[in-house]
Amino acid sequence: MEFYNEVVICTDKYYELFLDLLENLCDDAIEEDNGKLILRTLEDTDDIVFGIEDFANQLRSNLGEEISCKVSVAKIKNEDWVTKYKESITPIEVGNFYVRPTWCEKKENKIEIIIDPALAFGSGHHETTSSCLKFIEKYVESGDELLDVGCGSGILAIGASKLGAICDVCDTDILAVDNARKNFELNGVLPKASWEGSANNTTQKYDVVVANIVADVLIFINKDLKKCLKNEAILILSGILDIHKDKVLKKFSEFEIIEELGINEWYSVVLKEKN
Repeated sequence: MEFYNEVVICTDKYYELFLDLLENLCDDAIEEDNGKLILRTLEDTDDIVFGIEDFANQLRSNLGEEISCKVSVAKIKNEDWVTKYKESITPIEVGNFYVRPTWCEKKENKIEIIIDPALAFGSGHHETTSSCLKFIEKYVESGDELLDVGCGSGILAIGASKLGAICDVCDTDILAVDNARKNFELNGVLPKASWEGSANNTTQKYDVVVANIVADVLIFINKDLKKCLKNEAILILSGILDIHKDKVLKKFSEFEIIEELGINEWYSVVLKEKN
């Protein structure tokens, strides 16, 4: 259908009663948004509006109270939300990496990373993700064993795999792990291992460990990250707001800063244990 009807109900009292009534008046899903009830339907809404307004009048009469109940109806044009979503996700170049969704054309002479973004998982556009990709391109060598902690879409480990690294990925969100596996398949590579959880779920040691998370989590798991490192290993930390930079670095004071990068308010750093 080209159009649908949207009914918005705002009331200052007896919200649950109006919600119960609306659920009985229609079979469509009802959205609750900060005290508003929103119904979207292809059906005629005259009976629904009459029912709500009549119910409000009866409440006022029976209870002797002033009850505000505003009902608005609008005809909304249907849009192809999938197409609009796809149009909002654009390819991005980070160094020699070219990150694109499946519906965009490939680019020659670039290291291609194909990512079909899922909700909340990275597509390469965030400053912390692009910083990590720059570090990975610079410091990861073919044959390196790498662990991506908090892998999200898997974009960082996929980039490292394209450089010849042997990658493991983990995330405390199983949906992220599943999404990463699917994106690995899109790229024709596979993680050596993947699991729901964090760095404390492995006893292996790695040449490179990447953790693009948030400052508080990096501080909380700092010992687990350190246990995963081989001698002379590289540790890449990101997802850090610059106001939290010092407290993160304090937890890794036995490491020297090899390189650091700040983009807008986001800080990323490459560390190596001091000799």
